[in-house]
Amino acid sequence: MTSFPRARPLLGAPALAGEPSVVRAFFGDGVDADEGGASAGSGVACDQATLVAMYGDLAPRVHRFVRDLLGDAALASDATQETFVRAFRRVEGLPHGTRLVPWVFGVARFVAMELRKARGRVRRVIDDGASPDDRAVDTRARSPEDVLLDREAVRVVERALLRLPEERRAVLLLRCDHGLAYDEIAQLMGWSLAKVKVEIFRAREVLREVLQQYRGGGS
Repeated sequence: MTSFPRARPLLGAPALAGEPSVVRAFFGDGVDADEGGASAGSGVACDQATLVAMYGDLAPRVHRFVRDLLGDAALASDATQETFVRAFRRVEGLPHGTRLVPWVFGVARFVAMELRKARGRVRRVIDDGASPDDRAVDTRARSPEDVLLDREAVRVVERALLRLPEERRAVLLLRCDHGLAYDEIAQLMGWSLAKVKVEIFRAREVLREVLQQYRGGGS
């Protein structure tokens, strides 16, 4: 059995250095300009050797995806490992023409859902102790003032994203952060193309409204 190394989280890209990927997912408007083509790597062969060869590039993306779904970097590492173990076992049995990258993201989403259920309500004890606003105040006290406002805006968007329904959050991340084509997301989710576009639009509208309210409250 091939042992895949643990994926390390990627917390940003040159365009938004230092900012979590969840923010790039929301503000990365450029990816939506492409209504068509499949994502990079979609047409490659579906076999174990190809999956192993793609691991170095694909694993950090999968880790980012499940981390943003679960809101837990440590749990995301376990989910990433489990995703590739399952994918390696099943890849040889995929139907001809299966798009490998979207399929792996589909496995990752299923694994994340399993881990969320297994975790039960433990992670939901966010209300025990400080509220999100209280935690923001604590962070403000520890952070340099010149970085504070930008970092708090990031946290506002992150919290809003985590409050979205899981499926809506997943399709937004798959499109805006990971660049999957709408038709790939539709196949992965088992939805119509129209529903995918509507759900992504609604998700982004919610996040925009939250951010506008935050900025308005600070003016």
